Amino acid sequence: MRERLAAAQAALQGGRLAEAVELLAAVLTEAPEQNARVYQTLALQLYRVGRHAEAEAWVRQGLDHHPRNFELWNMRGVLLRRLGRLDEAFEALNAALRLQPSSTSVLTNLANVQLDRDDDAAAESILTRLVRMEPKNGEHQRLLARALRRQGRHEPALARLRQSVLLDRKNINAWLDLAGLLLDMRRDDEAADAVERASTIFPDHEKFREGRISLIRRKEGQAAAIAALEAVLAKDPNQAWAHRQLGQMLADTDRPRANDHLRQAAALSPGDVDVRFSLAESLQRSRYGDEAAHIEDSYQVIRDVPALRTLTIRNRKIAAEIFQRIGDHERLEQLGSVRDLGRAYVGASMHAPLMALLSRVRTAEDRRELVEAHRAWGRQIESIAAQDPIVRPPRPADRKKLRIGFMSSDLRAHPVGWFTLPLLRHYDRERFEVYCYSYKQGEADPVQDGMAQLVDVFRWRPDISDRDAAQMIADDQLDMLIELGGSTHMNKIEVMAYKPAPLSASWLGYAHSVGLSAIDYLVLDPFMKPADPALLIEQPLMLPHCWYSLAPEIYGPEPALELQAPVERNGYVTFGTANNPYKYGPEMLASWARIMARTPNSRFLFIRPEGGAPSFRAHMTAAFAAEGVAPERILFEPVRGKHLPFYNQIDMSLDTWPQTGGTTTCESLWMGAPVITLVGEALYERLSYSVLTNLGLGEFCARTIQEYEDIAVRLAADAGRIGELRRIMRPRMQESPLGRTKQWAEDFFEAVAAEIARRSA
Repeated sequence: MRERLAAAQAALQGGRLAEAVELLAAVLTEAPEQNARVYQTLALQLYRVGRHAEAEAWVRQGLDHHPRNFELWNMRGVLLRRLGRLDEAFEALNAALRLQPSSTSVLTNLANVQLDRDDDAAAESILTRLVRMEPKNGEHQRLLARALRRQGRHEPALARLRQSVLLDRKNINAWLDLAGLLLDMRRDDEAADAVERASTIFPDHEKFREGRISLIRRKEGQAAAIAALEAVLAKDPNQAWAHRQLGQMLADTDRPRANDHLRQAAALSPGDVDVRFSLAESLQRSRYGDEAAHIEDSYQVIRDVPALRTLTIRNRKIAAEIFQRIGDHERLEQLGSVRDLGRAYVGASMHAPLMALLSRVRTAEDRRELVEAHRAWGRQIESIAAQDPIVRPPRPADRKKLRIGFMSSDLRAHPVGWFTLPLLRHYDRERFEVYCYSYKQGEADPVQDGMAQLVDVFRWRPDISDRDAAQMIADDQLDMLIELGGSTHMNKIEVMAYKPAPLSASWLGYAHSVGLSAIDYLVLDPFMKPADPALLIEQPLMLPHCWYSLAPEIYGPEPALELQAPVERNGYVTFGTANNPYKYGPEMLASWARIMARTPNSRFLFIRPEGGAPSFRAHMTAAFAAEGVAPERILFEPVRGKHLPFYNQIDMSLDTWPQTGGTTTCESLWMGAPVITLVGEALYERLSYSVLTNLGLGEFCARTIQEYEDIAVRLAADAGRIGELRRIMRPRMQESPLGRTKQWAEDFFEAVAAEIARRSA
């Protein structure tokens, strides 16, 4: 045994790690009662080569023989953190701390685990203690800044980062965090100074070259930043960071070229997880060529990434998008709960991914947690806006018309654009002026051009900063600004934090309170308004009947409606959905499958571009098979955009829940397929309820999962009723409040005018 230990030591000294690991493992297998140091040595070597699971197993065995060994408990905590087993890591490190209560290494490891668990307040407490114990340790200051920043306390975080770089000017992460925070706080000159100072210390580090590009983009616009990156690659085409940044910047205007640059970045840096996720994100947003193939590729790029819970929050957000879209709910759960992800997104000042959490709400606590996450994000953004406020000129006293603004980058060929169109077409030009604001990247489409002709002013500013956009709007002296996009793609919800108009509202594009106290109202109808006021941050601005009306451009005679229902042709019922898979969850899929199991010989049709992706098909058929529904009964039409004719193949749509359909509900009904919905407490759980109730079809609105299933099964058994509904649905919609677009637009502007008058009285 001594000879083997000596041989292992010699192998370590000679740099022969594989040989040393083999010898040490053999010693501990034959004589597990060995000194704890042998376990530590073996685990350390395995850790260094990334074999974390094996290292943790040996440490656990070592603790069986040395249960009070401080080093083994500390090492186990570190390994468990690497494996993403954060609760176990927390317990292991606390066991180490009980053995040595003043160990700064254990306290540091414990703080990192709390940050990974998104318990920023607990991490702050530990790190404050560490700073007191070692006030000259720059890394403690940096980690404390991270905990503060994630709680939205930017100024204290900034002070800690400045202290960190003073204490340790070679701490590259502190410089990166400092520059990043200054950019987030819109303090561009200070960020530029930090980047330049760091560049003198780390002249070859790519992160600071990336920082310079970010500053060029902020100050001179995206075109200038793209030109700068192209110049870098002209000199040296092997700069992976430049390929990555260029790919990300080109994504909205030239996706094929963007993907080419991201693939080159991944090839040049095969071990860079961030590059891998950037490529995956771009692939899953690619709509050229074979969209389903791109979706599948994006999933394959990241599906085997280990320890999902320990990814950066940006990469967890990308993973969540892809796993939701492909239907891999098992991996999705590994990324964190609604609470964990919501708090982590807010800690990173990310708003857009909060919307994807709506579909994962299950309890009243989840609903309130999401409201608080939005509110916490709003406080962060408003604190940044307050540091550099805009100037809002007073409204001219002699102006008689009310000036209403609509802000959205989706005022184009997009569902938001279509639903907004009746307002732009039917406002009373004797009483109102309408201004529109868009930040859409890329070329204008004919719908956008047509909208610009309908309104008094249409301002399209793709590269404008948030603050400059707010000042531009303020200079237009609106009476009310209504934002339509939330934080969805290409929109600038942060503009609202500057309060560019005396009154402001949200409507249409984001079915939840945005989170900014600067937004006064949320436009609602009587059916969408939650009974619990705690589920809203803004005040309701009530419309009399429905949330939106049907734009004739998309709800017209084409595509033609087949008047004979599929069940009348086929002899069996076909259920279906065209809803986005980010709204799917395992409980909902199981409910759909139970409906099919109770409806003999029925089919289910997914009308989604994901339907061409093998992994999506596998996950969907597996979910139905778990309830006894054979795979051949599940059908897929992989289509985008031209999907309406495929509603002629389904008898009824099963609505998603808890986040219900909006556009898809209207489309399904227009194509003659009734929708079965589950009504919940929050706004996003009531969109279909509003549409169906306005059509006099409240019979299809369930209050429990069991009732939802029973309604669907009962309708499926009544082929005559299905056929009747198909033949009368279009006239019914046209005669309902949804179809009376001119009256609806007048009601909308009357509600806005009444609120302006009330607030100015």
